[in-house]
Amino acid sequence: MEVKLNEEELGLLLNDLMEVHGYDFTSYAKASLRRRVNRLMSLDKFPSFAEFRYKIKSDSSYLKRFVEEITVNVTEMFRDPSFYAILRTKILPQLATKPFIRIWHAGCATGEEVYSMAILLQEAKLLNKSLLYATDINPDVLEEAQKGIFQLNYMKQYSENYVASGGREDFSSYYTANYDRVIFKDQLRSRMIFATHNLVSDSSFNEFQLIMCRNVLIYFDKDLQERVFTLFDNSLEPLGFLALGSKETLRFSAIESKFQQVKDQKIWKKIE
Repeated sequence: MEVKLNEEELGLLLNDLMEVHGYDFTSYAKASLRRRVNRLMSLDKFPSFAEFRYKIKSDSSYLKRFVEEITVNVTEMFRDPSFYAILRTKILPQLATKPFIRIWHAGCATGEEVYSMAILLQEAKLLNKSLLYATDINPDVLEEAQKGIFQLNYMKQYSENYVASGGREDFSSYYTANYDRVIFKDQLRSRMIFATHNLVSDSSFNEFQLIMCRNVLIYFDKDLQERVFTLFDNSLEPLGFLALGSKETLRFSAIESKFQQVKDQKIWKKIE
């Protein structure tokens, strides 16, 4: 019989994660969190919650697997091409007027979005005066992102997304293929800084002209979303931009009045 977590057990698990390992998942949306924990228990065939709980408390390698499964890392290059088209045509020309451009990719997962941004900057001749900060709670996915190595069979989809976003170069010129993998060019990776950062508990670490945090906040409850919005507000310079995912919004948030939406896109400009 498949083991399913109840609310009390989820509370115990979250408490263990906080007290034993310092991971705070208490403000994640409970229904979504419980669904993902149940899926993991089913995948790994745990006969009881007690054994699952013991494994997470005592086995650091299994904890890594838990964090990977619970922090969703689904992404692709130039995902939502119309969003990237707006970045290309409306946002980057405004950033081009700055002496230096700092961009924060918060919750960057395996880094596809960071490489997409580096390509946009390269084509706008802005890469050399930009730094891309890519952060995630999960050190393992960051390690993957830093390598710039992706599966070759993804490139057809990524190339189609790139063209749909307004890209005019040969997409394959940005990487070298080797068997079933590709590695993106050093020039792109040289402008990236990867670091672990926990949106739940860590503070602001720089002032940015653009913050990208797409499809991360949908997993947080309202209170945590508000805390993260305040963090982003404190991390953005006046007239900087905040980009969210397709199901996320600044509307009805405490900082909404400080921002102006860019057209009908999920991009907001911080007004002075």
